[in-house]
Amino acid sequence: MKTFSEIPEKEKTLLLQFPAYISLLAVTHDHEMDKEEKNMAAWLTHIKTFSTDPLLHTFYKAAELVFRENIETLDRQLPKTKTERDIAIRSALNVIENILKNVDPGYAAALHRSMRSYKSHISRAHRNILEYFVFPMPIKGISD
Repeated sequence: MKTFSEIPEKEKTLLLQFPAYISLLAVTHDHEMDKEEKNMAAWLTHIKTFSTDPLLHTFYKAAELVFRENIETLDRQLPKTKTERDIAIRSALNVIENILKNVDPGYAAALHRSMRSYKSHISRAHRNILEYFVFPMPIKGISD
């Protein structure tokens, strides 16, 4: 089974940007990632080191080490307009998808599931306890 540990270093570097790109994509609605969202993303990356599918532990341990640098660098380098930013992020994610075509399908599926969950958590970074108490389930137009 080919996993993160067995891909070339250049591909590892790109794959380690996956959580940062997903975080940036999750917040493109307001064009910039604020400090609270960055902290939430860094915290979630840390949590994933021990709460994710066992196949992904090595990946998340490595991602945690470079996450803050990746998020700062990518946030600074990406275009600032919503449309251009979204296109650039999706283009980078396509490159990452090509890397995932070369790993075990089970590993790639686990990483995709994890990133969907990751994006969901990051996109809710600004919600507070009161909102979760009053509206525990997302209601379009009220909590989304």
